[in-house]
Amino acid sequence: MLNVRPAWRKPATAVALLTAATLTASCSSGGGGSAAQGGGGSPEGTTSATPQAPTVKISPAEGSSKVSPEKKVVVTADGGALESVTVEADGEEVEGAFNTDKTKWVSKTALKPSTGYTVSAKAGATTASSTFTTVKPERELQIADVTPNAKGETIGVGAPIIVTFNQPVSSKATIERALEVEAEKPVTGAWRWINDTVAIYRTAKYWPAHQKVKLNARIKGIKGGKGLYGVKDYSATLKIGAKQISKVDTKKHMMYVYRDGKRVLTMRISAGMATTREYTTTSGVHLTMERGNPVRMISPGRKKGDPGYYDVMINHAVRISNSGEYVHAKDNVWAQGVRNVSHGCVNARPDQARWFYDHFQRGDVVDITGTTRELEWNNGWGFWQMPFSQWKKGSALKNTKA
Repeated sequence: MLNVRPAWRKPATAVALLTAATLTASCSSGGGGSAAQGGGGSPEGTTSATPQAPTVKISPAEGSSKVSPEKKVVVTADGGALESVTVEADGEEVEGAFNTDKTKWVSKTALKPSTGYTVSAKAGATTASSTFTTVKPERELQIADVTPNAKGETIGVGAPIIVTFNQPVSSKATIERALEVEAEKPVTGAWRWINDTVAIYRTAKYWPAHQKVKLNARIKGIKGGKGLYGVKDYSATLKIGAKQISKVDTKKHMMYVYRDGKRVLTMRISAGMATTREYTTTSGVHLTMERGNPVRMISPGRKKGDPGYYDVMINHAVRISNSGEYVHAKDNVWAQGVRNVSHGCVNARPDQARWFYDHFQRGDVVDITGTTRELEWNNGWGFWQMPFSQWKKGSALKNTKA
């Protein structure tokens, strides 16, 4: 008879180990959760790592000096998104924009020369800051004058915008891009540089009447040449008044004044006698420039005692060129409407000349016909004598629209 050991008589230690292992697994997977899941299981379970804080970088770096005003301020974040970025100097903030995922911010406008800036940024729990100073320019570029732009002035539909700088500009295209003209009733126009310090804006057609036009010269921080930077922006609002156009026919000795398309004054006039070029009234589109009452008029190139010499005071005179031409009062009604006897001016009956004087706006149009002498485009404000297709070639920008 074989001696067989029953299965239930296996060593107790093996059964105990198996049972313990089974129970441990059962408890670990039960409602208490695993240690890795942060449950109430074994105290030897692992814990999750703390997320790393984002890294923020700022350019220009802390303490930078002699920074070019043209340099962009750039703030980047690695490992998170930027929540806020502030760049300021003297209480003014610099405009900027984030990229799509807000990991980068870049300034949009130029910086001011000779200025200390502070940059502050935040991304999650990370804050960063930087201070830097921009370079001091060798020369400071500013707007010295804008004409016509007297306080409270209303100007005519032919008016140019004449900008004069305090320093010669060599980087004309860069500066021209910073000159913005915005009209309530937009019309095509272009800048023309007539020298290194003067740029003139002229429209292709007359300004639409009764509107406001804003000039913004955003030249702060813009490089105008070697060592030359704009230090201050400039803005002006110009008011365009009525469409006042005067038509002068020197052959018929008549002048007609139209206001917003309606004839408001008919004037008998006398123009230049035309015995010499000097005494010939110029034909073409003139603009009214200034007025005086009285104006002293002296014969050019002649001294007292010479033939044709004169030195007289003339009332209610409105200048229309730089070659001595005015529309003015003259008590020689015997010639007005009959003959041309002046030294080149357009004279009219004193009461009508005074009306014209009182109602003029700088930039009103005086269109003269009938003489053999053409007004030069650069004689006073004779800018309309140049075709616009030619005018815009004086722009420093290659792609000026017609």
